[in-house]
Amino acid sequence: MNRSASDLPQTPYSEFLNHFTTSIASLFEKENIDNLSLSRGLPPSVWKEVMNLKPLSVAVPKEFGGRGMIVKECLGILSAASYESLPLSLTFGINIALFLEPLAKYGNEAVKEDIFWHFLKYGAMGGLMITEPDYGSDALNMRTQNELKDNSYHIKGTKHWQGLTGMADYWLITSRNLNAEGNLGRDVDFFIADTHQREQNIEVVEYYDNAGLYMIPYGLNKIDIKVPEQNKLIPETTGLKMMLDILHRSRLQFPGMGMGFLKRMMDDSMKQCKERIVGTSNLLALDQVQYQIARLQSFFTLSSAMCAKSCSISGIENDVSGSGIHANSMKALVTDMMQEAAQINVQLSGAKGYRISHIGGRGIMDSRPFQIFEGSNEMLYTQISEGILKDMRKKKTENFGTYLAQDDKTREAVKLYNKELDFTINNPLSQRKMIDLGKIIARIITINDLLELNASGFDQELTDNSIQMVRHEIGVLLSSISHHQNLNALNDISDKSDWKAF
Repeated sequence: MNRSASDLPQTPYSEFLNHFTTSIASLFEKENIDNLSLSRGLPPSVWKEVMNLKPLSVAVPKEFGGRGMIVKECLGILSAASYESLPLSLTFGINIALFLEPLAKYGNEAVKEDIFWHFLKYGAMGGLMITEPDYGSDALNMRTQNELKDNSYHIKGTKHWQGLTGMADYWLITSRNLNAEGNLGRDVDFFIADTHQREQNIEVVEYYDNAGLYMIPYGLNKIDIKVPEQNKLIPETTGLKMMLDILHRSRLQFPGMGMGFLKRMMDDSMKQCKERIVGTSNLLALDQVQYQIARLQSFFTLSSAMCAKSCSISGIENDVSGSGIHANSMKALVTDMMQEAAQINVQLSGAKGYRISHIGGRGIMDSRPFQIFEGSNEMLYTQISEGILKDMRKKKTENFGTYLAQDDKTREAVKLYNKELDFTINNPLSQRKMIDLGKIIARIITINDLLELNASGFDQELTDNSIQMVRHEIGVLLSSISHHQNLNALNDISDKSDWKAF
């Protein structure tokens, strides 16, 4: 029998997902996930039970014994996990989008079998190291270097804020080649490090006291390793394009992590509002509560549309290096919705919601970094606007609505908002206006995806309500753009600013 042949029965996906969903719910009920969330990490016995369910088999190719890397299956696992625990879902998301998918698409055939075998057989985990202490989102200026010596790449540098720090068995590490003149090349290289090999082990200098996501260790990593030549990922063209393909694919699959979390916030909030009696009726009798629940249902609906769209465009067979606008829209909007959903849930839950042992309370802190990592949302919204405005200038189109009506990503949705989007842009916009414009574009793109899903039979009332909710949000954002004043921070506020003197 071939080593890569799986001993996993290839059960139908619905059966596989149902078994995973019920098992995780039962495990976390038995172990009390609310108490587990009060301490760092998960006990090894709990991790073992989780990984025994083979959740990451969805992201292993069939020829290596996995379920075949079907996006629908990957997002389904992410969603099922995030309904119970957002950190657990992020752990899977890191493994799937930032290690297993890049390995399957760009890895050397000589190393794939052994790594995939360890994931399936022993519950191995992998992560990605890009971020450096001095360069954050400015990844192209990273200082981690690689140099080929005697059939091995010597990699040196410092990375931090990698999820699964000190816990992952394998790492994808980004670096730049050190040339003969001692300068770093402009392109980016990716290498696989197997931490169980002495020369590839990565030193954890410090573990961070992350404010949320307690289950996942983060920290500062010192890299001084040697890896064989075959551990280098093989780009189709350039390393930069490969990095964009990897990051955009990850952003396109963020809705999988958001989906279950948003549904949990919606379900728990609805239950709370039905059961909580104020005076002679429950909370649902209040108009503001109706609006908040409707918002949660809209978040659920828009995330559903994103997941469905991602299934058709984000598989590894597709090159998504040029899909920045769609990818950034999904990542930024779904993570904004996650944070807002947690805030709503806590508000509706009252005092009991303001506890780490409450899923809404810890959900505020657990969802918050989603708006920051893999590109802060302000940066992504700005990039969305820059991409659209650049193309508008290229096509010599000043009317915003007219342009969107010609773009496949927005063509159908713009018909619903003709009145709101009928304006021209013929002057440079400040960044604060670009961010608001990016938020509008992200919503139009998502409504376009929702109309596609609705045409396939998705619930009409949920669709209609989301269309109206987004109409309201677009109106607020347009008002924000038109009323932005050129307010800037003052250099010195010490003079005449102490109220006690007056």
